[in-house]
Amino acid sequence: MSIEELALNIIQSNLGWLLLALVLIVVVLKAVKIVPQSEQHVVERFGRLRAVLGPGINLIVPFFDKIAHQISILERQLPTASQDAITRDNVLVQVDTSVFYRIIEPEKTVYRIRDVDSAIATTVAGIVRAEIGMMDLDEVQANRSALIATIKNNVVESVENWGIEVTRAEILDVNLDAATRAAMMQQLNAERARRAQVTEAEGKKRAVELAADAELYASEQTAKARRVLADAEAYATQIVAVAINENGLEAAQYQIALKQVEALGVMSSGAGSNTIVVPSEALAAFGDAFKLLKGRS
Repeated sequence: MSIEELALNIIQSNLGWLLLALVLIVVVLKAVKIVPQSEQHVVERFGRLRAVLGPGINLIVPFFDKIAHQISILERQLPTASQDAITRDNVLVQVDTSVFYRIIEPEKTVYRIRDVDSAIATTVAGIVRAEIGMMDLDEVQANRSALIATIKNNVVESVENWGIEVTRAEILDVNLDAATRAAMMQQLNAERARRAQVTEAEGKKRAVELAADAELYASEQTAKARRVLADAEAYATQIVAVAINENGLEAAQYQIALKQVEALGVMSSGAGSNTIVVPSEALAAFGDAFKLLKGRS
């Protein structure tokens, strides 16, 4: 008996067992499902939701259950969308937005919405127009972070029933038409010119204030100097008065005579003075001074 005949006899005698083993293998392959970490599988039984399989090894009822949808739970980014909006002060702007989201409940996403990306994009466009319509252009430019937060919160509330989590919502750019941009540039230039004029005026005002402060300081110092001189003069007068009180009238006459002699000395020492006219009173003053000096000696 050849090897082929022997193998054929073995197969014929064990055909039932072989078929049973084959069926078991098929059943195991149908029952065991391995789900990747980045996915969740939606299982249907006779067209109705049965379960949602998470990552790892899962068991289903073969020939009754089937994997109807394989949903990726990775974060997704919608294509950058541009939509026109009108601000509260009637300025037409073009807003570029971008949204990031992920599916967290595949059973809701599969059975409640057909085109997720389109639905989210439409929702975002409506919310952006509504929010910008309640703000002036300056507020849109200055409070972009607050606007982004408001848009994200509204989008989260709108897509909550779809089993979607919105992770980020960004306003990439706010563009203006050419006419509005030119008007804003003129306004900006005018504001810059106004600030320059204000700065120049404040500089001139400050210069005037500093000059006035300098004049006031000089006047105060002059007044202080005069007061010092007056105090010195008063002190000298007091000393003379004390001397007169102690020595009588002769001390006063002596001081006057000395002053007259000093004055004549100054006059005689001047440049180009060849002739000195001495009044008779001066001669008498000389005499009195010498008398006084003689009396003191």
